[in-house]
Amino acid sequence: MDRFDLVKESFERKVVPAEVPAGKTSEYFGELVFDRKKMCKYLDAESLQALLACIEGGKALDRKTADGVARGMKEWAMEHGVTHVTHWFQPLTEGTAEKHDSLIDYDGKGGVIETFDGKMLAQQEPDASSFPSGGIRATFEARGYTAWDPTSPVFILDDTLCIPTIFISYTGEALDYKTPLKRALKAVSDAAVPICKLFDPGVTKVYSYLGWEQEYFLVDEALYAARTDLMITGRTLFGHNSSKNQQLDDHYFGSIPPRVAAFMRDLEVAGHRLGIPIKTRHNEVAPNQFELAPIYGEANLANDQNQIVMNLMNRIARKHGFVVLLHEKPFDGVNGSGKHNNWSLGTDRGTPLLAPGKDANGNLQFVTFFVNVLAAVQKHNALLKASIASATNAHRLGANEAPPAIVSAFLGRTMTEVLHKLLEVPSDTPIEIAGKKGKSLGLVEIPEIFVDNTDRNRTSPFAFTGNRFEFRAVGSCANCAGAMTTLNAAVAEQLIDFKAAVDKELAAGKKTAVAVMDALKPIIKSVLDVVCFDGNGYTEEWKQEAARRGLDVETNVPKMFCEFTKPASVEMFTKTGVYTEKELEARNEVKWETYVKKVQIESRVIVRMAINHIIPAALEYKAKLLKEVALSKEVYGNLEGCSTELLILDDINKYVEDIRLKALAMKEARKAANNIADDYGRALAYHDIAESFPALRRPIDKLEEVVDNRMWPLPKYRELLFIN
Repeated sequence: MDRFDLVKESFERKVVPAEVPAGKTSEYFGELVFDRKKMCKYLDAESLQALLACIEGGKALDRKTADGVARGMKEWAMEHGVTHVTHWFQPLTEGTAEKHDSLIDYDGKGGVIETFDGKMLAQQEPDASSFPSGGIRATFEARGYTAWDPTSPVFILDDTLCIPTIFISYTGEALDYKTPLKRALKAVSDAAVPICKLFDPGVTKVYSYLGWEQEYFLVDEALYAARTDLMITGRTLFGHNSSKNQQLDDHYFGSIPPRVAAFMRDLEVAGHRLGIPIKTRHNEVAPNQFELAPIYGEANLANDQNQIVMNLMNRIARKHGFVVLLHEKPFDGVNGSGKHNNWSLGTDRGTPLLAPGKDANGNLQFVTFFVNVLAAVQKHNALLKASIASATNAHRLGANEAPPAIVSAFLGRTMTEVLHKLLEVPSDTPIEIAGKKGKSLGLVEIPEIFVDNTDRNRTSPFAFTGNRFEFRAVGSCANCAGAMTTLNAAVAEQLIDFKAAVDKELAAGKKTAVAVMDALKPIIKSVLDVVCFDGNGYTEEWKQEAARRGLDVETNVPKMFCEFTKPASVEMFTKTGVYTEKELEARNEVKWETYVKKVQIESRVIVRMAINHIIPAALEYKAKLLKEVALSKEVYGNLEGCSTELLILDDINKYVEDIRLKALAMKEARKAANNIADDYGRALAYHDIAESFPALRRPIDKLEEVVDNRMWPLPKYRELLFIN
């Protein structure tokens, strides 16, 4: 089947109706999750009380309780046709992992029975040596453990009971994303509670919240299968821009195509049944690019739900004849995909800590946390950038479509004015912050709208949006836990230091409000001078200004990773108990190794496709032209009528030779890089190889415009991006 048959098949593909359960969403929401409602129904009173004490108060679970919980879970699961159980965890691969075990065991009578106890619930032993560990586990050291995380609900997927777990090595180091995230969430709560008690003595816990916005592309599966680069790397390594892409801004928030809408509806239903509150869906900026987002939630659970949704997307897309692309930059010349992480803090008494309060005391509490978050971002701006850096996200950042590779914070006019004013007034001055303001449009039939006290800045990596910060630089395919762990840990460290400063002011006999403000003022001055920037982050002037301010402007991804093991980072992570120094060193090894492998795979693919796909297609067209030239000379006795053919032949020869030489050079560079012994040095060498990709791509894209369209072997951008 040639390219044109694939395009015709894709274009004619029918809409597969979504499978929507009868009744309202609220009637089937969470039906495949062992949530509070199921706990109350299936657990005995003692097990229920102990489990809730674990979830809400951090109390340890004993084996007796685990057995009681397992009995209830088994009864519920069997009612849903479950036959297997798995510990569902998040290794350092950016994806999830699971090993399924049947519920059967011998009954002692020659048959089998279904069994599930507290031991199976609480712990499993996957092979730790086969997952990235950065040297913590050698190949011959296979033992590792998964352990149940009771704070994230158990769920059913197909015939399997999935138990969210952490993943640690035999020697106790974290080998996953969840373990450090949970440590960071505890650290920020432990650091925030003493400060909250200055304003509300009843606070006992602080929660970190996450609301992710998942961007993605959809391409037809038949066209996807015809592009080796898409299949192997998740992005197109070459391809000339379509005459029309996103320049008319007509796709953004446009009418959702019926086939895509059916996919979205099926995805929403699957998510709702698993207790994931998917709420928003819309077309994104680029053709065939879309976005979904859930209702805000507690960070650990929200992160798990994002991982589940990414798995669901891949499953459900195939039913509708699509493939989901989660790469940050699958197509050149159009916007890439991110995963905006909306982050905030709140108390167990329902008070948001990053939203203005109802009175002067509440406003002072808000400003306290607001300013300390900015201070944490300022101190660890390079580390925060490293937390979202990857070989794939490097194609998106700084490309005038996403935040620049400089971490600054956008405050908006209202909060900027508030902070400047606080530097000018006495420390006991009550803080007033303007709320939403009504705005009339002068049209009687249009109701008054309420305008927020801050605008949005799409060029800022860390923007305040009224009651939260939006960390916009996280990559589409990334595990949110990487960025959320670093952010929460950095904020925890800053809050610990700030509380110590306040205690010194209190020891001097100052009132609480004055002590807090006196401790805040030098921080306010610093953040306004350094990390706060409300302008256009894409300009060259900002890059120069950011460097002058002392912000990190590094763009080399392997070098960015070095931030994790710098003294200030090690001190912060160890002080907050989030990572040990050994874990940090190991994760850097994993990051460098992963970077190398991804660029290495891309390099192999583009070189092989250049030699096996592109050059043969060009030579085939060249042969056709030569036959026409020869025939013309034979008929007319000269080449006067072949000037166009000869010019095209010259272009083909030029481009083919350019491709051949650059492909061979890349192959040799790869061989040289592979001979470098240390991971960091090899990663630096592969960074140089990654930088050479555009040079090889350029003549390939030129050839695509020259070679007969009927002879070009691969689906083009206009086909990949406009069939849905």
